[in-house]
Amino acid sequence: MFARSALTIALALCLSQPAFSAEDNTDKSVKITTGNSTAGSNRTTDKNTVVASNDNLNAAGQNSAEQDEQRLKPTLVNQMSDINSASGNEPDTSKPVTAQTERALEKAQAVVETLPENPTDPVNGAASKASQEKSVEEWTLDGLNNANWVSDLGKGQFTEYAKAQVLLNRHHASPGVIDGISGKNMLKAISAFQVMNGLPATGALDTQTWDLLSAGQSNDVFQNYTITQQDIDGPYAASIPHDYAEQAKMKGLYYTRVTEMLGERFHMDENFLKKLNPEATFAKVGETIIVTNTREDLSDPVALIIAHKGAKQVYAFDSNNKMVATYPATIGSTDTPSPKGTYQVKAIAPNPWYGYNPKNFVQGKNMKPLSLPPGPNNPVGNMWIALTKPSFGIHGTPEPSLISKTASHGCIRLTNWDANALSKRVKPGVTVRFLE
Repeated sequence: MFARSALTIALALCLSQPAFSAEDNTDKSVKITTGNSTAGSNRTTDKNTVVASNDNLNAAGQNSAEQDEQRLKPTLVNQMSDINSASGNEPDTSKPVTAQTERALEKAQAVVETLPENPTDPVNGAASKASQEKSVEEWTLDGLNNANWVSDLGKGQFTEYAKAQVLLNRHHASPGVIDGISGKNMLKAISAFQVMNGLPATGALDTQTWDLLSAGQSNDVFQNYTITQQDIDGPYAASIPHDYAEQAKMKGLYYTRVTEMLGERFHMDENFLKKLNPEATFAKVGETIIVTNTREDLSDPVALIIAHKGAKQVYAFDSNNKMVATYPATIGSTDTPSPKGTYQVKAIAPNPWYGYNPKNFVQGKNMKPLSLPPGPNNPVGNMWIALTKPSFGIHGTPEPSLISKTASHGCIRLTNWDANALSKRVKPGVTVRFLE
């Protein structure tokens, strides 16, 4: 069973969002990957084929890549590298996973295994009756806030699903981006919420689940927001180039537009934000738009993080082994599985610099270390939770809509807002375990 499988921590470089430049000096091989931002093949290459190999040492005992790396200091990313490099194989000092935790994980995973890969696809090519009837529903503030559960809602994008996603977000069962669509991340969030609250773990949005989601929620789930001068001013980047060498020249890897920024602030899919505000320009101070009214911080510290590669989900537990939060995640891939083991949180770095090192993988034609500036479009987003395994961590992403839908090099990749939420309730020493 899932809960009795060997616990693994699977943390390596992320396929589209690679980890920091810290290197494991015990492994002299490097992984070469394509420069594709969302997918790519990779292979392990002998050190002799790498431009900055140990066979190219100069008279001072350093190769050119190491000299370049020194010239990048002082930056946060190199400080993080120093922290990671000093902590290779620390013992597991955590308490064993309790039977209560195992039961919670088993329930959550049992539902995930039954979910369809494309839950929003119409059955046999035909939408349900509810889907047909609701296709013309207005997406107004009142319509969103007054949405109520109905049976046989069907598959698609509805105000009921949008409201449920905000409520799941508030209960720390994150659906990822809020988009009003009954996708797999939403179904996983429903399952996790049911587990956290002692309901039968079905993954179905039934009356009992809806009532519990809504209980005690006095604030509207959607609200009006007035665009400010600061929203307009940014800072913003004209664009984010794909090439890391070009990114390294930038002052910051900022948002590129107001709608991108507002989407992340309110945990919304950018296109969904535009759908709710079809007349908005997003360019005028004082303009009023509809946005979500999302969660507050977790009340209790997180004592244990379990990342499940198969479920593409992160589960957070408190000191009593109660599941208190879940997040959709991108974790490893078939080509680059996460390394096994149990590790701890080593350090937390908001708005990190990103240290690219060709010893870890090669992006494009970049054969020298690079230091990429902070920002939400940084390859690791705007949060880095370093682990005691060098180069590995939990981090954000510049592409929140792809979370749990693409592969990674083994890192735990969350939306920026979920990575930030988790970072507020963890501290160095918290155990991170991975399940296959």
